[in-house]
Amino acid sequence: MAESPRRTAAKRHYLMCRPTHFEVSYAINPWMNPDKPMDADLALAQWERIRDLYLGFGHEVSFIEPVEGLPDMVFSANGATVVDGKVLIAKFRHRERAAEADAYRAWFEEHGYSDLKVPEYVNEGEGDFAPAGRRILAGAGFRSDPGAHEELGDFFGLPVVGLELIDPRFYHLDTALFVLDEDLVAYYPAAFSEESRDVLRELYPDAVIATRQDADAFGLNAVSDGLNVVLTETATHLIGELRERGFEVHGVDMSELLKAGGAVKCITQEIRRP
Repeated sequence: MAESPRRTAAKRHYLMCRPTHFEVSYAINPWMNPDKPMDADLALAQWERIRDLYLGFGHEVSFIEPVEGLPDMVFSANGATVVDGKVLIAKFRHRERAAEADAYRAWFEEHGYSDLKVPEYVNEGEGDFAPAGRRILAGAGFRSDPGAHEELGDFFGLPVVGLELIDPRFYHLDTALFVLDEDLVAYYPAAFSEESRDVLRELYPDAVIATRQDADAFGLNAVSDGLNVVLTETATHLIGELRERGFEVHGVDMSELLKAGGAVKCITQEIRRP
C-alpha cells in the first residue's frame, strides 16, 4: 500500500456568525421545513464545537454580530468572497436573505477592507465560489448567476472555472465540492452536468470522489486547512477516503444546522489575505 502523503496545515482566518437568531422559518431549499422541530441550544453547541476546533488548530476566528430577523446569517460563507484582501460582497437570490449582504458589507468596511465590490449579478459568496490555488471554481444552476463568473474573474484577476449544478438538493457548489488544498478537491459527480464532470476529471484526476450517502450527509460541506478536515460525522465513506490520503479528519454533529441546508462550510467564511 502506498504511503500517505505528508500534509501540512496553513494558518487560516475565518469569519463566523453566532446562531443567536437561527431558526427555520421559511423554505428556500429542499432541506428546509419550517414545520420540523429544531433545538436552538443544540444548534449553538454545534456551532461552538466548530469554532473551538478552529481555535484549537491555531486559526484566527473573527465574529460578525448576528442581526435579528436574519436567521440564515449564521451561514457566513454566503456573505462574501475574499481573495488577496479584496472583497466581493454577495447578492442573494431570495428576498429572505437579501439584507445579509448589507450586514457583511458593513463588517468588512468597519474592519478596514477598502478594496470592496458590490456586485451587479446574483452571487452567494463561497456558497458557489471556491478559491483553489490561483483559480476559482464557480458554481451556477440554482443560486449564483452565470454572469457573476465574469464579474468574479475581472475583480480578482484570476481564472474562473464554471461548473453547472443539476441536482436541486445540491443547490450550492459547497454542498457538492470542497477544496482540500490548491491541487486537490473532493466532490460528488452526480451533482454536476456531464460537461462539468469532464472539466473536474481533467483538472483533478486524483480527486476524492464522494458517494451519494456522503453528499446526502453534507459531508462535502467541509473545511480543510491542508491537514485538518472538519465535516459531518455521518459521511463515513468520505472520512475513510480522506484518512487514507493523509488528512486528519474531525467528524462533527451538524444535525440542527442541516435542517436549514447548511453544515461546516456554510458557517465558515475564509478571509484570504495577500
